Amino acid sequence: MRTVKALLAGDHFVRNEALATALSGLPDVAFDFRAVTLPWPLTPYGRVAEVDEASDAEDQLIEALPGVEIAVTQMGPFTERVLEAAPDLRFLVCCRGGPVNVNVPAATKRGITVASTPGRNAIAAAEHAVALMMGALRKLPQLQRTLEQGEWRSDLYAYDECGSELDGATVGLIGYGAIGSRVARVMLAFGARVLVVDPAIDPRSLPVGAEVVELDDLLRRSDVVSLHARLTEDTRGMIGADQLARMRQGAVLVNTARGGLLDYEATIDALESGRLGAAAFDVFESEPVPKDSRLLTAPNVVMTPHLAGATRQTAHRAASIAAEAVAAYLTGREPAGIQR
Repeated sequence: MRTVKALLAGDHFVRNEALATALSGLPDVAFDFRAVTLPWPLTPYGRVAEVDEASDAEDQLIEALPGVEIAVTQMGPFTERVLEAAPDLRFLVCCRGGPVNVNVPAATKRGITVASTPGRNAIAAAEHAVALMMGALRKLPQLQRTLEQGEWRSDLYAYDECGSELDGATVGLIGYGAIGSRVARVMLAFGARVLVVDPAIDPRSLPVGAEVVELDDLLRRSDVVSLHARLTEDTRGMIGADQLARMRQGAVLVNTARGGLLDYEATIDALESGRLGAAAFDVFESEPVPKDSRLLTAPNVVMTPHLAGATRQTAHRAASIAAEAVAAYLTGREPAGIQR
């Protein structure tokens, strides 16, 4: 049986205990674990040296990495400085959809293979997107506030005040990856029609009731538009004032992907003018949301603080996918989520 020195750099979401349990179940290998607990999410992540969305813990990692062959983390800042201090490291798993907190070129230069855990939060994020969508359609925050204020507003049953259903609606999904495709299946189960924009999708792979269209067509036809695209230089700011103006009067906009996809000032203008009927957001252009943000007083908005992927199942799934990647590495196979 092979013995492998491994660093577990978990946090208060993807815990080291879960990582150790998942890895310990692998056959024909005994792990010599070294553990560092990073402060996220009790302490927000940020930019650390040249990497993004990381815990500021370079010194902790540098102290723990000597002699380590395999490292598993979620928010560890694997900067060039940290990688220079890890001469024995050969395999690094980042328990996220993409290793934004890892300097992948620097790792590759040093012969370190980097993998991520794609799909770990797809179920949670899709369910959260649907929940936000329904909350916006049925105006749930406003209705709750009436009760909190001691009111019983039966007048909200009036035609001009009540919400809308998904059954029979047209829902446009911008992005059809692990999350968008799951949202599509839920929408179809509710009886909605689904339009999809994604340059990588094969139209033949879509379920019955879903259709690939161009962005302008999706905006023009959709009662609900939900963003599920990756943030790249091509998609940054893809929904701005011009795109919002093409949407149906009173349509609902949902963003659970990345704040950089959307022009929030233009969105607030559309909400205040009534062009948009409602909006729902889990991600924002600036996080945390500034205290003077117009979003906090905009009408008909449902908001959560970037928690779409926050379920206990996501944490355990991340550990399981990471263990599968380690198993692949140890047996000479290519791990899922490998970065090049």
